[in-house]
Amino acid sequence: MSAMMQPQIILLKEGTDTSQGKAQLISNINACVAVVDAIRTTLGPRGMDKLVHDDKGTTTISNDGATIMRLLEIVHPAAKTLVDIARSQDSEVGDGTTTVVLLAGEFLREAKPFIEDGVHPQLIIRAFRTAAHLAVLKTKELAISIEGKDREDRNQLLQKCAATTLNSKLIGGEKEFFSKMVVDAVSMLDEDVRLSMIGVKKVQGGTMRDSFLVQGVAFKKTFSYAGFEQQPKNFEDAKILLLNLELELKSEKENAEVRLTDPAQYQSIVDAEWNIIYDKLDKCVKSGAKVVLSRLAIGDLATQYFADRDIFCAGRVAEDDLQRVASATGAQVQTTVNNLVPEVLGFCQHFEERQVGSERFNIFTGCTQAKTATIVLRGGAEQFIAEAERSLHDAIMIVRRAIKNQAVVPGGGAIDMEVSRHLRNYARGIAGKAQLFINAYAKALEVIPRQLCDNAGFDATDVLNKLRQKHSLPSGEGAHYGVDIDTGGITDTYEAFVWEPSVVKVNAFNAATEAACLVLSVDETIRNPRSSQPGDDGMAGMQMPGRGRGGGMRGRGRGMRRR
Repeated sequence: MSAMMQPQIILLKEGTDTSQGKAQLISNINACVAVVDAIRTTLGPRGMDKLVHDDKGTTTISNDGATIMRLLEIVHPAAKTLVDIARSQDSEVGDGTTTVVLLAGEFLREAKPFIEDGVHPQLIIRAFRTAAHLAVLKTKELAISIEGKDREDRNQLLQKCAATTLNSKLIGGEKEFFSKMVVDAVSMLDEDVRLSMIGVKKVQGGTMRDSFLVQGVAFKKTFSYAGFEQQPKNFEDAKILLLNLELELKSEKENAEVRLTDPAQYQSIVDAEWNIIYDKLDKCVKSGAKVVLSRLAIGDLATQYFADRDIFCAGRVAEDDLQRVASATGAQVQTTVNNLVPEVLGFCQHFEERQVGSERFNIFTGCTQAKTATIVLRGGAEQFIAEAERSLHDAIMIVRRAIKNQAVVPGGGAIDMEVSRHLRNYARGIAGKAQLFINAYAKALEVIPRQLCDNAGFDATDVLNKLRQKHSLPSGEGAHYGVDIDTGGITDTYEAFVWEPSVVKVNAFNAATEAACLVLSVDETIRNPRSSQPGDDGMAGMQMPGRGRGGGMRGRGRGMRRR
């Protein structure tokens, strides 16, 4: 009787939704698998594209995993971890975003039967982490270094890596053309290979082959005032002045007050304003610069003043374009026109304003500090050019990584099959439940070649059987065999030059395992109701890893509110 009368403690406020235990874990796994199924078909050279239409009417066509994951606007708290790893893979190595989400989903799919059978998640997590460590070590062991090559050979190898990335993109038909362009663009940069130093400009019209690379800076003609047409649009050996100030008449501030005792004094105030602007313009001209660019506006008075003195000017230049001009020409951005010494001016051998499609472009080439490049992309539909830009971003990132980490692995699912075989052999030598879990991890890795076959319309079972047989050869000569997308069979993907930097696979294994372990470690979801008091719903949507019933959230005993 006393037990029945014991009061119940309410720690969470009314309306709080909690769900916990095995059912909650399986629900989270199902949510993640549903997300994976949405982008599964985008993998590989024959992958399909997704058309995402948002509430603002914007249409995006893409097969880039990170882009699709971002546009899906996933609200399920557990499935959001897949969005995070796709973004992580994109920012770290630039490619393999679909791969990493697919692997994470497959790890969870393989773990689900064990969870349903009552296995504790921590046992699975421990085995998965061991398997991931072994997978990374095996990948590094299989990696082939491309160091020690001369410049021409190295560029050829980098083009192979870029072409493999572009294979699965919308512009895969022009992969040779664009892979060379990407390698040339990255080769122009400093050793630190900053991504911001490569500009990509989109111009509608023409064909993809009309795209070109500028060994310097190119940007679209900015807003111009009267007098712009009289300015020269072509210079040889031009000095360049970069400014971060306005060159136009400045009216008085709204709260300024000027008291005049004589109407004639008003003219002196007007004259002072004009004298200030003319003084600024005169100092710009005396600096010897032939091209004046400013991040802020250059007004009609200044435009005409420069036109009369055969000087080109452009105002409201975008910040990133201005910084790239500074890097390419050696100019320093000035916030004042006083003391414009020759050292602050930049230099380029050739400046011109050129018509590209329906747009006018300002192009700087032959720069003294040529550490930047610009790719001008052409194409028909706007969505097509936007997807081409995303594809080139992946290729640029891959070439950057291949330069910094000069080791490649064969693609086409070859590395996944070899690591899978290695893990199966390892599992045979250990006792206990871990053997089952590592085997499940090894089986999950086969999802990459299987999906490549499915997306290309081939018989995945037949191809996987051939791959398993090749990779099981004791001599190890089949380690480089992967899916042949052209014939529906298998081929030595290293010999076929289907390469990817080893860092892509290493990061994919680590990130996918991390996401799977994170989802498996969550056994309770707590969702607070929306509170009318600010700061009162601090735990809304929070997930509590490793908490069971009464794990500090609610219990029976004294204190708190009684019911």
